[in-house]
Amino acid sequence: MKTPITELLGCEFPILAFSHCRDVVAAVSRAGGFGVLGAVAHSPEQLEIDLAWIDAEVGSRPYGVDLLLPQKYVGATEGGLDRDELRQLLPPAHQAFVDDILQRFGVPDLPEGERPRGMSMNVSPAGYEPLLDIAFAHPIRLIASALGPPPADVIDRARAANVKVAALAGTTAHAVKHAEAGADIIVAQGSEAGGHTGEVGTMVLVPEVVDAVSPVPVLAAGGIASGRHMAAAMALGAAGVWTGSVWLTTAEAETEPVVKQKFLAATSSDTVRSRSITGKPARMLRTPWTDEWEREDSPKPLPMPLQPLLVGAALNRINRSATTPGSGAHELATYFVGQVVGSINTVRPADRVVLQIVEEFIDTLTALSGHLDA
Repeated sequence: MKTPITELLGCEFPILAFSHCRDVVAAVSRAGGFGVLGAVAHSPEQLEIDLAWIDAEVGSRPYGVDLLLPQKYVGATEGGLDRDELRQLLPPAHQAFVDDILQRFGVPDLPEGERPRGMSMNVSPAGYEPLLDIAFAHPIRLIASALGPPPADVIDRARAANVKVAALAGTTAHAVKHAEAGADIIVAQGSEAGGHTGEVGTMVLVPEVVDAVSPVPVLAAGGIASGRHMAAAMALGAAGVWTGSVWLTTAEAETEPVVKQKFLAATSSDTVRSRSITGKPARMLRTPWTDEWEREDSPKPLPMPLQPLLVGAALNRINRSATTPGSGAHELATYFVGQVVGSINTVRPADRVVLQIVEEFIDTLTALSGHLDA
């Protein structure tokens, strides 16, 4: 295939795969797509380990790194706060609310001696700049900026390293700001998408963004898991697709086993946009965990990065003990996923997913050409 995306990034197919799992990233890139490692929760040491591993696995095949670079977050005016400073800002009432959820659903403590993994989000310059140092020391081809226009210094560093910059947008206005900031690629992400997403559907958003930022190439995101989806996205003017949910149930994915089984059984109506994990609206599987945060008497989720700091240890406990069917932890367990989860009901190797998308894309174009009167 040949599109502006394949020419910019050097991949065979304009299929970008976002994943927090390095195995998925490498498998997609080896299959001709373009893997993108979500690194917002990585420590610099872990990112170095993962990128070195990906380098060895993909050879000369291209891949990229995704970071959250929001303009608005707690501590932004101070350039970011450290973990201890952030902990002091956690309201006791919120901690009591989380503790109450765990108690009412019978979620046990972690085994003695096992420390909670928690959840960190490196959203301030102090947090993400060390990650950029690591990323630019490897042969990445793309830096993706989520939750805001890419900062000027990130653009400058990328240009100097011959690395392209992508920016995710949930509205046309945000897409225009990203393009004006210097992004090489705009990802138009519809509301159907998993994770942080806006309120405008993919079918409406993509052509609006394509027209607004031309000639900057656009990737369509949200509700894309098949060749038919990809054909539809490119008919709307996209130069390729950005995918995420479809990789969560692949053989390589590190998705918690209980959550993976929930995904395989879920319908497209089983997701909800919730602030309950990150503090910003993110689509995830609806479970009693998300319902608890929607109660009229519940406290409002805290802004990023306080909310992940608040709930990280609790989610660790839930996932650790969710293996027992029917238990409270099993009921609560959730994760980010898009509405397309209803179409994902088998476990497949990631490379096979890439090839099946391409094969169905070709079949779809052939079928559509049959509608033309020769």
